Amino acid sequence: MVKNIITFLKNPKKSPVYKILNLKDEEIEILRLMLEYYVDGKEDINVKEILFSVYGKDKFKALENIDVIKNLIEEGWIVISSIGQFKVNDMTNLELFNSNISLSISFLKLIEQGSLELVVPENKPYNDHLEFLHDEFLRIEIYEQLANIKNSFSKTSSSIKRLQSKLILIENTIKEKVKKTKIDLPVLNFIKENELNEKEEIIFLALLKEEYTNSNENAREMNYLLNLISSDEIERIKNRSLLDENSKLVSEGIIDYDELIGAFGGFNRIYFINEDILKDLIHPRKKHKIEHVVKETLFDFIEPKYSLKDIILDETTQKRLNTLLKQIDKKVLNKLKKWGVKTSNDIEAKIIFYGYPGTGKTVTALALAKELNKPVLSLDSSKILSMYVGESEKNVRKLFDEYNMVAEKLKTKPVLLLNEADQFLSTRTTASFSSADKMHNQMQNIFLEQIEKFDGILIATTNLLETLDKAFSRRFDIKIEFKKPEFKERVKLWKLKLPKNADYEENFDIKKLASYELTGAQIEVIIKNTALKVAMRKNSVFKTEDFIEEIKKEKINSFDSEKEIGFLNI
Repeated sequence: MVKNIITFLKNPKKSPVYKILNLKDEEIEILRLMLEYYVDGKEDINVKEILFSVYGKDKFKALENIDVIKNLIEEGWIVISSIGQFKVNDMTNLELFNSNISLSISFLKLIEQGSLELVVPENKPYNDHLEFLHDEFLRIEIYEQLANIKNSFSKTSSSIKRLQSKLILIENTIKEKVKKTKIDLPVLNFIKENELNEKEEIIFLALLKEEYTNSNENAREMNYLLNLISSDEIERIKNRSLLDENSKLVSEGIIDYDELIGAFGGFNRIYFINEDILKDLIHPRKKHKIEHVVKETLFDFIEPKYSLKDIILDETTQKRLNTLLKQIDKKVLNKLKKWGVKTSNDIEAKIIFYGYPGTGKTVTALALAKELNKPVLSLDSSKILSMYVGESEKNVRKLFDEYNMVAEKLKTKPVLLLNEADQFLSTRTTASFSSADKMHNQMQNIFLEQIEKFDGILIATTNLLETLDKAFSRRFDIKIEFKKPEFKERVKLWKLKLPKNADYEENFDIKKLASYELTGAQIEVIIKNTALKVAMRKNSVFKTEDFIEEIKKEKINSFDSEKEIGFLNI
């Protein structure tokens, strides 16, 4: 608040920050004078000049009081301006005497807010990625303040403990907020996907903060970044490997650097985030942008809502999926590139999910796409199987041309989902020579050719693997079966899907419900139908028998719709 600034300038002892600072009168006066200069537009002030203002123009007396400046630096209220590659504690008293100093960000915030208390974000889910970045940048700011103190003359300052407590508080708050957040956080996804360790993450976020704020001309320098992640000189030397050519950040193209000639000779490295990565993170792809690009194509855009951890599957299927994720991991991809087996940076996989309807094939495909942070283009077979002879072949070519067009515009290769693939990848006809059969065979030959050349992730789902043409089956390198849930999976499904805020009869028996062999989709439908029936009763209490009645109806009707989602662990 402006009022706090004016009070400190007129009479520091009446300021709410006077007791917080807990400084000697001459130290308070130095801060007051520097704030006055700052308000007048003079940010950098010569140490000699400020000491002359307080102790008179006796250079010997001013030099004798150099420890006052040291203490203010130690407490983190002032900083040395443009110290370049030198640390403050490497400077002699004479060097400091002739240096320029400025008020620290910590002091300016203290004066304006009138309190040292860290404004910790509310422990609520993030509404968008900018809220997440705000908290992460607050965290980096604390690392910067700690670095300033570590480079000061004394390392026993109480300021270190104060800032460390703040750091723990903000880091724990971020973790709790992330747990509650359902939306995508592109920066967090990027950090996880690239498996950045704690120090790599701090470097990356510090550079990202500078892209957003452009607040510190030194923030891109190697020594500045090393100060953030190092506690002493030995650690600084070790941590240089995190910024050299062979480091993950540089070798994998996450960050790059320019070498500039320093003020005292030699080269100084200035780091920055890869431009393509930066575009994706600062301007993350919006749903409406993808929808606009896909709108005039044969595809439907589907936004994945759930990740693999939200889905209940049998152990065998889960193990196969885990193996699949390892196969398309970026580390594996980098090894293949190093060996010359692959030349592209893109992940490739052609996958078939097969099994009984309603067992979670489609929702798992979507979750896999979310895990890879990729949009999904889904293909409705009815858009391909045209009634006009010759049109289907054209549509197949159009399908893959449009996929490449969308990938180019989005600057990423979406997951291509072919639902109910048996409708257009079934066994080719050899006994009949009708025009329809010839058209079907031609269409499939084109499909075979295009799938062979496809460079990306393609997931096909089918209820009956045996209906697929063997030539197609060979084109898919990964096949994963989805089985009906066993008893223990069904118990989990019932527990997770039953209405949470409802009343249940005494001795309500979930295990009895789970004893019926049902798919996840069927359990979903049964719960919805039962809830509707119970809601219409005056005494809206759920009974085991209510569900059993609906189970029996479902068993009689026995419709198997894979479009129903029944395996969500939410």
